Amino acid sequence: MGLSEGFVLWFTGHSAAGKTTIAKAVERELIERGIHNVQRLDGDVVRQDLTRDLGFSKEDRDENIRRIAFVAELLSNNGVATMCSFISPYRDARANARARCNNFIEIYVECPMETLIERDPKGLYKKAMAGEIRGFTGVDDPYEVPESPEIVVHTGSETVDESTDVVIAYLERRGLIRRTAVQTDRGAPLSGLVDRIARHAENLPRPDGPGLPLSSARLCELDAIGCGLYSPLTGFMTEVEYRRVLEAMRLPDGTVWSVPVTLPVPAARLESIKHGMVLSLSSEDGEVYGLIEVKDLFVRDLEEEAAAVYGTTDPNHPGVGRLFAESKTTVGGDIHLLKRAPITRHPSHMDPSETRRAFAERSWKTIVAFQTRNPIHRAHEYLQKCALEMADGLFINPLVGETKEGDIPADLRWRCYEEILSGFYPTDRRLLAPFPIPMRYAGPREAIHHAICRRNYGCTHIIIGRDHAGVGDYYGTYDAQRIFDRFSPRELGILPIKFEHAFYCKACGQMASTKTCPHGPEDHVFLSGTKVREMLSDGASIPEEFTRPPVAEILREAYEADRSAD
Repeated sequence: MGLSEGFVLWFTGHSAAGKTTIAKAVERELIERGIHNVQRLDGDVVRQDLTRDLGFSKEDRDENIRRIAFVAELLSNNGVATMCSFISPYRDARANARARCNNFIEIYVECPMETLIERDPKGLYKKAMAGEIRGFTGVDDPYEVPESPEIVVHTGSETVDESTDVVIAYLERRGLIRRTAVQTDRGAPLSGLVDRIARHAENLPRPDGPGLPLSSARLCELDAIGCGLYSPLTGFMTEVEYRRVLEAMRLPDGTVWSVPVTLPVPAARLESIKHGMVLSLSSEDGEVYGLIEVKDLFVRDLEEEAAAVYGTTDPNHPGVGRLFAESKTTVGGDIHLLKRAPITRHPSHMDPSETRRAFAERSWKTIVAFQTRNPIHRAHEYLQKCALEMADGLFINPLVGETKEGDIPADLRWRCYEEILSGFYPTDRRLLAPFPIPMRYAGPREAIHHAICRRNYGCTHIIIGRDHAGVGDYYGTYDAQRIFDRFSPRELGILPIKFEHAFYCKACGQMASTKTCPHGPEDHVFLSGTKVREMLSDGASIPEEFTRPPVAEILREAYEADRSAD
């Protein structure tokens, strides 16, 4: 379903008010309704190719808006729903844009100054108020509030969904889009999957620069980008993307993305790499798996990245330790996947396009994902089956990528998954497939990353239990649950199911949590994954209250064989 006529949604407001976030949400809603002739224009996109020569004087700002309005006019005249997200502080410049664009709709994104300051990741408002920055809009340079905008949204008091609904309702009233009764109970529609798998390599550009060797972890991420698991990423991040993710957990267009996906460059190859080159990407043994079209070269501050992503700069943190071992210089750009990563040869591997097809074939509408890097134990089983009572299907998606030293090996964990699923889960309501990316141990940020990937697989919900993606004492028990409160279900496209710490209660005679069990800690049996690994290494028996006997036997035999081999 297209549009009968185009229109221009002009989002104006202070920096950090939420203009791009709302525009992105409106775009998703329009696409969900079958309207695909949609185009967003925002600062990062436009600055790259249209207004790079302009500065920040009033004259240059006016010229910036004039050029944008020209593009918006062309798009809307050709039936495109055009969204412009710019501070555009001056009324006369906005009036000129209105004069040249048909169906011009001014949207004032209002937000209190205290909220703007709180949201500002770079602290620019505080610096401007302290006199460290001059000419900052809304502080010592004017922002002229719209006098009669068609729409006003209040992002300090409204959720993203609520502001989006205000805009959509206005478009319906104007007859610019059709009214629809279709609602979703799981947030955003599933976006189209990125596909960077090269099927006709002969048509691709030829490498004209030095090849880059990839670690096994980066090779997995190359594959994840190529097959769409990391949608909407089309390559390794440029500096603009990297900085935005680090500071705001969003891509430049406002899409939620919580962890950097970068490609370090060996220092010895740095001087021979230029913008626009095409570089081959190979495994450490020299086998070529892909290409990258170089858009950017930049230097990371590894300590800043560690503090932002992991919440610590302690090199003893496994994720931080790996980060500090990398080159600071990285290359960004779109990739082409020439060959699938070795990890995808797992017999149960499924790409996102395949899981979506499998869910559809089973007629599952609601699918709960479960992430784990440990064998399924009683607490896991309790969470999964509680969730399965409310959903059509359960997608058990254990991580088989790189983990830290001491974790139970992936092949051994996999045998445990197959054993417990075959005997204790309904075969028509569960699906098992490996999650082929490395473990970061980034706690809350990685929980969001895991959710986004499971959304791309086609899941509608994801179980988030205690200390999801955590390690040691670096994160609070429920920090990975609280971070979801920062985003709306619409923009994430998947809903978290938050569970409290589960345990076996001897008095109750079953699994429970503090929400359901009245008994004290003396009746509760809980063993951490670390404690279980210690017991296995020592040859001790694992209590039946922790895991089912067939799983315990698989683990016991494997650890006993290792001790005998030693």
